[in-house]
Amino acid sequence: MKMEIQEQKENVLQGRTEVHFLVDHDKESTPGRHAVAEELAKKFNTKRELVIIDSLDSMYGVGKTLGYAKIYKDVATAKKFENDYLLKRNGYQDKPAEEAPSE
Repeated sequence: MKMEIQEQKENVLQGRTEVHFLVDHDKESTPGRHAVAEELAKKFNTKRELVIIDSLDSMYGVGKTLGYAKIYKDVATAKKFENDYLLKRNGYQDKPAEEAPSE
């Protein structure tokens, strides 16, 4: 899997870096969100949990995937600005509330 950063923009107001990228995975299966996030974390010298993959769009028959990710400065900022479904897709599992024992 080869990754090429196509556009990178600092969003100071929301404390993140927004990245558009192209993944070349010729003769391989489409990489998952976690594999792509690991690769982005390596490229930007940050922790995996600070990378939120927003979208991955595979090109039919080509073996390439376009993607958009947000790399946050800290976990609290990510949880403040991201939707719950994106946090869940990217591995942020909130602990379920304990239910009161039924009588």
